[in-house]
Amino acid sequence: MRVLLTGHQGYLGTVMAPVLAAAGHEVIGLDSGLFADCVLGPVPDDPPGLPVDLRDVTADQLSGVDAVVHLAALSNDPLGSLAPDLTYDVNHHASVRLARLAKEAGVRRFLYASTCSVYGAAGSDDLVGEDAPLRPVTPYAESKVRVEGDLVDLADDDFTPVSLRNATAFGFSPRLRADIVLNNLVGHAHLAGEARVLSDGTPWRPLVHAADIAAAFAAALVAPREAVHTKAFNVGMEQNNLTVAQIAAEVVEAVPGTRLVITGEAGPDPRSYRVDFSAVRVALPDFQPQWTIKAGAVELAEAYQRFGLTRPAFDQRFTRLARLSERRTMGSLDDTLRPVGAP
Repeated sequence: MRVLLTGHQGYLGTVMAPVLAAAGHEVIGLDSGLFADCVLGPVPDDPPGLPVDLRDVTADQLSGVDAVVHLAALSNDPLGSLAPDLTYDVNHHASVRLARLAKEAGVRRFLYASTCSVYGAAGSDDLVGEDAPLRPVTPYAESKVRVEGDLVDLADDDFTPVSLRNATAFGFSPRLRADIVLNNLVGHAHLAGEARVLSDGTPWRPLVHAADIAAAFAAALVAPREAVHTKAFNVGMEQNNLTVAQIAAEVVEAVPGTRLVITGEAGPDPRSYRVDFSAVRVALPDFQPQWTIKAGAVELAEAYQRFGLTRPAFDQRFTRLARLSERRTMGSLDDTLRPVGAP
């Protein structure tokens, strides 16, 4: 297929683009470059790309595209809470606009990167499946819920939207993110010898490696239409459902000389959910997630050591909110987070 991959210069897109290309697809990127220079280690060659903000995509840029893999978004929950209007503008309105344009251009399959955080305050009593009530507790998660619903409304015989509710991502990418839980804990362990948990450590989190997310999207691209049409799928595996304290304990085991520190300074976290991933295994039998949390922690620690992760880069360049704030202060982004001087 000819696949448009939005966010190809982001944390997940940098991992996913080579996977889609290796599967035989012609990949075209679309990215405004907000985090293109947030690099640790060598970066594989990017696919040919359109330097376009998601809000400014035009119909002719989707001409000849068979499928869209839509990763681009303003992440994560802290950013969404700081600028909820921008979060809804980009993550909800621009995403639905992209889907409408794609449908009009004859795109047949639209894969949307949603999130397990749509379950929000589901609690820990039972594993939540795709039919569980959605209880988003942040603007970021709420924007994902809204897009999922609007995509279903756009579906018809010629346009198949699929929402892939990724668990919290982890693992090394040359365009690193340090503000997601495992990557962050391993960073603190590497730099300070501590796996530092700011909450009380009790909330449950499902995690999934960036490479396994890429594999799920690759499988969904070519799955039979009847298996995926208008469906939502949780992406991950049950053994990676752990509490934040348990995740930190895995880091302590994976990174020698690390001690566990639970400060509780951030107060209770209402986001807590354990997730059932059985539906995706049935619909996408070729998708076989490989990465455990412990293996990911080892991978991250080795990469941080090999490529010389520093404290300033960890705190600033690889933390989304800090990086965007820095760029706005420098004048390279305007108040709408569009690059200054962009066409």
